[in-house]
Formats: sequence, structure tokens, C-alpha cells
Amino acid sequence: MSAKTDSAITSLAEEYRIKEEPFYCPVGDEVETYEAAYAARMPMMLKGPTGCGKSRFVEYMAWKLGRPLITVACNEDMTASDLVGRFLLDKDGTRWQDGPLTLAARIGAICYLDEVVEARQDTTVVIHPLTDHRRELPLDKKGELVKAHPDFQLVISYNPGYQSLMKDLKQSTKQRFGALDFDYPETEIEVEIIVREGGVDKDIAEKLVQIGQRGRNLKGHGLDEGISTRLLVYAAQLINKGLAPVVACRVALVRPLTDDPDMRDTLDAAVSTFFE
Repeated sequence: MSAKTDSAITSLAEEYRIKEEPFYCPVGDEVETYEAAYAARMPMMLKGPTGCGKSRFVEYMAWKLGRPLITVACNEDMTASDLVGRFLLDKDGTRWQDGPLTLAARIGAICYLDEVVEARQDTTVVIHPLTDHRRELPLDKKGELVKAHPDFQLVISYNPGYQSLMKDLKQSTKQRFGALDFDYPETEIEVEIIVREGGVDKDIAEKLVQIGQRGRNLKGHGLDEGISTRLLVYAAQLINKGLAPVVACRVALVRPLTDDPDMRDTLDAAVSTFFE
């Protein structure tokens, strides 16, 4: 590798490096486990409900390990070219542009594919050569074989409780990853998160957590998803900005979760129990 190429890679890596420590409160041994997995460059799969802290955890670990992070929000329209790259036309003719997966492999970043099952299965197959002993990415359209940088790691996440049978990872994909289970934090930790992230006092944070726990008990009984930690933080932020707690909870906790009038009444009643 030439000095010029090496300098370009270092410069690109700096663009994706997380400069300030993201707030993350460990709930178990996930930090130590991930550090060991990264040391082995093991591809990792994070499994858990929406809004429970999976993305924040990846950001925190990238910061802690001093590695650049490239995040891809997967969706059903995403193609393999969106991940690996494509030829583009400009005033000078045709040029190749790396996709986020290829860029991460070149510069030694952690590549995080968020909600990977939202992508088409024929798209996710392109990650396979990067998740075994080969650690390489064929760019068929370009006729290039990219050997992953020694520091590269692939991380994916998904919500197994919310996916249909048609939206699940193939076993041939799952068995290429180590896995960490995530869930909503224990009460004390969740209160601490809301105080820190939402800017409210402990009393309000405790009430929000209790509302969240009541909402989670309704999962499968009228709600597809429980009230996430992320939504509790949103409610706290609105309260911090001067909105009445009942209104903040209606906007951040109740209305996003359901359109069913009876279920809304049930959740609104739970909110009123703590804030009226």
C-alpha cells in the first residue's frame, strides 16, 4: 500500500470516528463480551426490542475501542449495490463509488447494519464473504476483490419479536455471527438513563419508567411493541422543555404506539395515574 493510499484511508477513518463519549449504561457483561468479540474480529448480532439501546451500544463500543463507525439503516428497498457500491456518471465519465460496507472494509471501520432483516435476503447475502475466514468482499461489477482491513468488524441488529416468518434471517446468515441479547434495562438503570438523557429529576424519571413498564405488559394484548426506553427519553425531553407531563406522555408514549381508541384510553389512564 502506498503512503498516499495509506494517508487517504487514515483521513477517511477520521471522518467516521466518534469524537465524544456517547452515554451508555451497561446492564450486564455486554461491554466485556463485545470487547472480546472485537479482539477476535468476530461478526456480532445484537437482538432485542426497538428502542432498547442496541444502536447506542454500538456507538459506545466504537468510541471505547477507538474505531470509526459506519451505520446503515436497512430498508426493504435497499439493494446490494447500495451496500457495496456502483458506477456513477459525471462530467468526466464513469467512476466507481464505494458503498458503506465496502468503505468500512477498506478503512477498518465497524460497519453496523441496523434492522438488517428489513433488507431483502438477496441483498444480505453479499455480507457472507466478510463474515468467515475469508474476510473479503468481491466487487463483481468492478472486477475487484476487497480484502478487509485488519480492524474491520461487521455488526448487525434486529428485533426478533417483531419480525414475521418472511422477515427473518436465514440460518446460513445467523450462524456466521456471535450474538448478544438486549432488553429494556432494569428499573434503576432505566431511571438513570432517563435522568441523564431526558434532563428531568429522578421523581419524574421513576414515574415515566413505571408508565413504560405498564405499557410493556400490554405487548401481545393490544400492542405490537412495548414502550421503549427511547420513547421514555423523548417524553422526558418534552417535560424538560416545559410541556405538561400528561401532554408529553400523550405525544411521546401513547400516540406513536397505537391508533386503537380503547388502547389509547388504557394508556392515557396509566399516564393519569402518575401525573394527575
